[in-house]
Amino acid sequence: MHIEELTEQMARAMDMAGQGQQQQQQQGSQSETDATKPSLPPGLAVNAGKTVDEVWAELNKSPLFMTELEENDDVAALQALSYEGSALENSADFKERGNECFKVKGYVDAKEFYTRGVQILAAEEGKRARGEATTNPDGEPDSEDEVRRQREMLEALYVNRAACHLALDNFRSCWLDGAAALRLNPRNVKACYRSARALLAVDRVAEADDVCAAGLAVDADNASLRAVAADIVRRAGELDARRRRDEERAATRLRRERLLAAALAARNIPTRSTDKPPEMGDARLELVPDPDDPRSSLAFPTVLLYPLHLESDFIKAFGETQTLDDHLAYVLPLPWDAQAAYTPAGVTCYVETRDGGLLKMGKRVPLLKVLGTGRVEVVDEVVRIFVVPSGEAEAWAREFKEKRAAERGDTTTTTTTTKTTTSTTTTSAAAR
Repeated sequence: MHIEELTEQMARAMDMAGQGQQQQQQQGSQSETDATKPSLPPGLAVNAGKTVDEVWAELNKSPLFMTELEENDDVAALQALSYEGSALENSADFKERGNECFKVKGYVDAKEFYTRGVQILAAEEGKRARGEATTNPDGEPDSEDEVRRQREMLEALYVNRAACHLALDNFRSCWLDGAAALRLNPRNVKACYRSARALLAVDRVAEADDVCAAGLAVDADNASLRAVAADIVRRAGELDARRRRDEERAATRLRRERLLAAALAARNIPTRSTDKPPEMGDARLELVPDPDDPRSSLAFPTVLLYPLHLESDFIKAFGETQTLDDHLAYVLPLPWDAQAAYTPAGVTCYVETRDGGLLKMGKRVPLLKVLGTGRVEVVDEVVRIFVVPSGEAEAWAREFKEKRAAERGDTTTTTTTTKTTTSTTTTSAAAR
């Protein structure tokens, strides 16, 4: 037993020695690796071995990286620096900085400095409006002279910021700052001038004239106010002339619409408008050659539809005394008609009636004679004419009427089609 115990102890000692040598070798290799690495900069070496959360917590203690305000010595020092001195002193400092920026046309930065000054003094005014006493940094109540000087400074800041807004074309902000300055001092001529300029820029001429007149009542010889007054008079004249032109155009449009409606009614031509009229540029239903003369004739924008080939042509003005032959002569032949199926003598033309039928249109019949029947409705000021090769006209007309009948839910399609076809043929023959 004694020999066995000695053997076990020797084995354990050897194992421990082997583990010790292995650890020494690992430490040696690690130290060799570290020796070859470049050393970290001092700023990063401080955070060596820290987790991301620990580094973030350290950064959050710095005012530059804070996401939440924390009470510490650094923050307290910055706050003390920001509000060091009285409200008047701080606002005067911001005004001076703003003036420096304004001199070099840095209007955006100047506006921000003036705004900081306004915020300080407006807060003091708000306290006094609520009946609270304002004090200096030593806790002493502000004297009447101090309050007066604060209001004068606030007035100047509003006027200066209004100048920045005017330079930046922020016209509404400009006249609001001008109004704020005038509430503090109704005799501030600069506030009147800048407010008038801003109001004139957006054509609020009457208001611009009022504020300019208020300024001239204080200083009648002020060159800037006299200049803006002249601009107000000029612009008022331009706007008045524009208003008269607009009224004349509106009256002319209304008169022409009434003449057109009377002409259509006299000719028994029904019309209808939809929510989505087609885009036709300057083409429109009108009286020509003089839209103001009721003796003029009607001209209709017209679409020639080729339903068998899903093509179309647009006629800008189809006069009421003109015939289809007058237009087919230059429209046909068609560039896509490889079979030459569309010729003036080889096509049959139809217009759709108000009840969904078809009216055959003679090629030598004036348009007025077709529309004057009262059976054809002009939709969105456009006349639609179907053009079909004569050899296929009868089959197409029958299919068209069947589709229209199906859309209306008509069960007497065959009878209706026969009657419509007969009636159409008779009408066309009579027309020719």
